[in-house]
Order: sequence, then C-alpha cells, then structure tokens
Amino acid sequence: MLNLLRKDFIALKSSLWMTLFYLAVFSAALIPRSEFSLYFVGIYTAFASVSLVTMIDIKNNNHHFLVTLPVSRKHIVQAKYITAILFMLFGVLGSLGIHWFVKLAFPQLNKPDYTVLDILVPMGILLVLTSIYMPLFYALSKKGAGIINAVFLIALIIMAQPTAFMMTLLNENHMMSNNVLFMAAAGILLLFIASYYVAVTLFSRKDM
Repeated sequence: MLNLLRKDFIALKSSLWMTLFYLAVFSAALIPRSEFSLYFVGIYTAFASVSLVTMIDIKNNNHHFLVTLPVSRKHIVQAKYITAILFMLFGVLGSLGIHWFVKLAFPQLNKPDYTVLDILVPMGILLVLTSIYMPLFYALSKKGAGIINAVFLIALIIMAQPTAFMMTLLNENHMMSNNVLFMAAAGILLLFIASYYVAVTLFSRKDM
C-alpha cells in the first residue's frame, strides 16, 4: 500500500508544483472577492490536484502496468482514495493557512474568524465529490476521463454561487444544529465507503 502511494507522488513529482500553483491562483482570484473563499480555495485546489493525478495515471498507462504486478486491484483503488484524502487535507488546510495570513496582513478584507466547522464543511463537500468522481473514473477510465474532468470543472463553477447562497441561509437561520451535522457527516462517510466498494467492483471487472 505504501509503495502504491509513493508511486502516485513519484508520478506526480514533475507536476507537484501545479498543486501549489492551483492554491496560489485560486487564493488570488477568490479571497478578495468571495465571502466563502476559504471553502472554494480548498475545494478547487484539492479537486484539481486529484484530477491531475488521475490524468497522469492515464497518460502514463499506470493502471496497465500495476495490474501486471503482484498487487490486488483493491489495493490500487485504496491507494487512489487515500491520495485523494491527502490532497483534500492539503487543499483545505493550505487554504486555512493562507486565509489566516491574509486576515493578519490585510485586515481591510474583513475576513471572519474561522471555526472547526469551516474546515469540516469543505472536507465534507470534497468527500462527496470524490465519492462521485472515483467510480466514474474507474468505469470510464481512458475513454472518458477528459470528459469527466471537464464536466466536474463546469459543475464546480456553476454550483459555486448556489452553494454560497445556501451556506449564507444556513448561517443566518442557524440551521446547522448538532443533529443535522451528525447526520450529514454519517451520510457522507457512508457515501464515501460505498463509493470505494463500487470503484473496487468496477476496476476488478475491467479488462485491462
């Protein structure tokens, strides 16, 4: 498993600067303009990084090579999901770090004080996105990966404002009760686990 994770980051080594580039560009574009920039910077950075990894896999035919090794397909999928989680943590925590710096350096932007919930919300959204994206990636792979990435990119852009509006309503009406948060977290975790098993099933049946 560790070797599979190392493979992902070795394959990404020459493009690793792109994840920092995503973080910098999204921060510069969104922090001065969006009240919910903490969420969007983290989500866009993490998801763009995951998409980059999958596209590099396809470009280098990594899956065709890995299935020839004494490694189960289940572990190959596990490694990809763990990689997605690591990028999720990088995107969200990187966004938090930049917002913390901006709040100190540019108080005129009036960025709010952030809470644990402000970290958990983008993580939850990213888990949902990953849960949808990964089975599609393993189902369509090389034939449809470019289309999947384009569709998700457009969807993220289109859904940005409705998501911000919904978050504003939730905050104003104090609808984020502990019970709602618990049920949402449990649902997202179940979706993520189900997504993993679906991806394993799809990849196991795929003729490489």
